[in-house]
Amino acid sequence: MHPRHFSAQTPDKPAYIMAGSGEVVTYAQLEDRANQVAHWLRDQGVRAGDVVALMAENHPRLYEFIWGAQRIGVHYLLIATALTASEVDYILRDSNAAIAILSAQVLNRLDHPPFPCRTATLDDDLIATIRHYPAAPVSDEAPGTDMLYSSGTTGFPNGIKSPLPVGFEQPTRAVEIGSRYFGYAQDSVYLCPAPLYHAAPLRWSLAVHRLGGTVILMEKFDAAAALAAIARHRVTIAQLVPTHLARMLALPAAERAAHDLSSLRSVFHAGAPCPVYLKYQAIDWLGPIVGEFYSGTEGVGLTVATCDDWLAHPGTVGRAVQGELRICDEDGEALPIGEEGLVRFANPNPFAYHNDPDRTAAAYNQHGWPTLGDIGRIDADGFLYLTDRANFMIISGGVNIYPQEVENRLVEHAQVADAAVIGLPDAEMGERVVALVEPRSWPIADPAAFARALDGFLREGLSPVKVPRRYVFRQTLERTDAGKLVKRRLRDALLAEDAGAVTV
Repeated sequence: MHPRHFSAQTPDKPAYIMAGSGEVVTYAQLEDRANQVAHWLRDQGVRAGDVVALMAENHPRLYEFIWGAQRIGVHYLLIATALTASEVDYILRDSNAAIAILSAQVLNRLDHPPFPCRTATLDDDLIATIRHYPAAPVSDEAPGTDMLYSSGTTGFPNGIKSPLPVGFEQPTRAVEIGSRYFGYAQDSVYLCPAPLYHAAPLRWSLAVHRLGGTVILMEKFDAAAALAAIARHRVTIAQLVPTHLARMLALPAAERAAHDLSSLRSVFHAGAPCPVYLKYQAIDWLGPIVGEFYSGTEGVGLTVATCDDWLAHPGTVGRAVQGELRICDEDGEALPIGEEGLVRFANPNPFAYHNDPDRTAAAYNQHGWPTLGDIGRIDADGFLYLTDRANFMIISGGVNIYPQEVENRLVEHAQVADAAVIGLPDAEMGERVVALVEPRSWPIADPAAFARALDGFLREGLSPVKVPRRYVFRQTLERTDAGKLVKRRLRDALLAEDAGAVTV
């Protein structure tokens, strides 16, 4: 389906509502405005096959530009708003973008640098100009799709340029999976709390539009505001990351109970590993409606765990519903059930990193099975358990240590809000294990005593080789809007300074 169908069937139904301002955009308005954007882009010289870059916060006009670009056979490239000017310049050059539309807020932060392509400011003047274009479709309509860049948390970002669809009615993976597993339907009211420049919120919310539902778009995530939006708009589906769940659960019980969440039929999460204890808490609070999925921007495969699946297999991220799971050794060969190795997908959706054949080739093994770079294992029932990112693995004294296992144990401590475990160079051991800890209360009265307490707590459940040798306390730990720890930056900062470290 396509949102234009609903501009005729249900013209006055909200296509989306801005959670903060309350602004409503109906399907009839979305159709007219998307067509106006399409005409304006054509007037700017944008042609089929081009790349149109969009860099904006969750702006009330952003969906109109996305659906406008989708009408003229181009790739719409959404860029993370926190990137630096040099990073944006790299992406625009690498993608060969024909035009970049940036919000005034972003441009002001970047101090209006020159970019390698035509630019436009997403402001009231631009919108007023676009509103003078025809609301009828352009004469040379063709379907477009997204182009996204990896987050860059472990290196320089690479583009994933999806093939252009063959028709407007071609079903998307989000429509198929959302309808089958997460309750997507025409009566859905979907809470989108994360930035649209991430693959999951972008693709899941566009799937809602394709089915004729309503998106509640949060300008910025806030735990209390999210609960209020669910109650106010009778939200039926919410897609979150574990950080969102943790922040909601951290609210006082009375505050959570003050919001009527009975409309929720499905809550699902991804984007970062969810500790087992946190998932149990979420299910206890929201009921048996909390599912999850595992995939990536590359789209090579996908697993889904319903709530029932997860309760029967705690810690799983599900079974494969697209592609076939393979756990492989360093030589690319499949390992037996239960053994830990690199997660790969057989019979994948093919993909390539834009302008990077070497990295593309490195993602595939000799059997043509690509990986997203995660370490995991599969149980006898075919359920996948992730243990870490391959490139975060610590090798200390010849022993492979997966930080996520240590992080999951740390955050079970009552006084720990968040944790990141990183390997730093060590002359004797190759790498030593270091834990960055965000305490629940700040400042810490006695860091040395707290470090000893954490050390003893970890030793109760982990072998000694996995226990950190140093603890670094931070008031906050940096995460992306998708809930992922920015480990590359955390590691670089640790290498540069030792402030706040306690050696045990």
